[in-house]
Amino acid sequence: MVERKKVLFVSEAVTLAHVVRPAVLASALDSSRYQVEFASDDRYGFCLEGRGFTTHRIHSKSPQAFLDVLSKGAPLYSYEELKDYVMEDRELLKSVRPDLVVGDFRLSLAVSAAVEGIPYASLVNAHWSPYSTQSRFPIPDLPPVRLFGSRVVGFFFHLVQESVFRQHAKALNRLRKEYGLEVLPDLRAAYTHGDRVLYLDVPELVPTGNLPANHRYIGPVQWAPKMDLPNWWDEQPTDRPLVYVTLGSSGKVDLLPAVLQTLGALPIYGLVATAGRKHIEEVPENMRVVDFLPGDLAARRADLVICNGGSATVYQALGEGTPVLGIASNMDQHLTMGCVEKAGAGVLLRSDEFEGGKFDHAVRRMLDEVQFGAAAERVKVWFLAYPAEALFTEVVADMLS
Repeated sequence: MVERKKVLFVSEAVTLAHVVRPAVLASALDSSRYQVEFASDDRYGFCLEGRGFTTHRIHSKSPQAFLDVLSKGAPLYSYEELKDYVMEDRELLKSVRPDLVVGDFRLSLAVSAAVEGIPYASLVNAHWSPYSTQSRFPIPDLPPVRLFGSRVVGFFFHLVQESVFRQHAKALNRLRKEYGLEVLPDLRAAYTHGDRVLYLDVPELVPTGNLPANHRYIGPVQWAPKMDLPNWWDEQPTDRPLVYVTLGSSGKVDLLPAVLQTLGALPIYGLVATAGRKHIEEVPENMRVVDFLPGDLAARRADLVICNGGSATVYQALGEGTPVLGIASNMDQHLTMGCVEKAGAGVLLRSDEFEGGKFDHAVRRMLDEVQFGAAAERVKVWFLAYPAEALFTEVVADMLS
């Protein structure tokens, strides 16, 4: 009998997506060939239920602390935080002794995996790649933008963008120096460092150029919670457009009442999933509001998906051929929606410039103009050519051959 190779997945549980993506890919591995183990903070543990993994608890920054740092535009992790992460990682790696470690936004693995001599595959979105064809990055929702506007702040940000990106890699590079590892050029290199770098996108939507041999697209990872459908699911009217709304685990949830107020005045029917983050006092008659919905089924039924612009819900919608209106706040969301908007499959609205009239116009336009749906169907076809789970298993087999 051939001895099974041990693959350890390590997720940074600051958002649901960073736990879900590796969990889905881990489940794709053949249990007769691989012994799969999974390390994560306890939060979002429901994603791992019934998967049969051996699990390990590690510490991650809390989602709220993560969002707070994002909202200030500061480096996501301090030197002290990363130092603690590396120590915890190394203890885990020494205990588990995997043949391969797969990480999703666990930046400390750029040190710990190398020091322990374990091959490391990094899961990441291609818009962070140093080889991205996008050189000028958007300015996210930051305090100066609220004072001076996105155009003014964006102009000055682009003048210092490279310096800012180097600064954001400073803490990780300090650690790498201490361990005798080479310094990484900037934030993009820090986010995409690994023996293999696996982009959870498709090149038609998020293009790069001159990729090295160890960088590869494997396509979006799709997931939806297994849950009973609401008892009203089959009672939805079919005489008007259906709009599915969710701001997920990292969207500007305080905008939800204004979103619902605007949609309540439109000739649509709405499904709203709050992710348990916001209680809605007044629900318009044409809306259904619940904590959670199976997003794949909601997106499949919808004519339009409204979300925070993050890749998880955006790709879920586009995978069903449904266009997306993204109300983006952080850089990651802006980058995702920028690519979708260029492809014609969606519209990007800034969360810091959200205004009912502008939102109303965008919704009406997207429901009236057929090119958005046609573009979303085109992206759906692109996605089908990159079956993430199958391509991931190929990479693992190659790395462990």
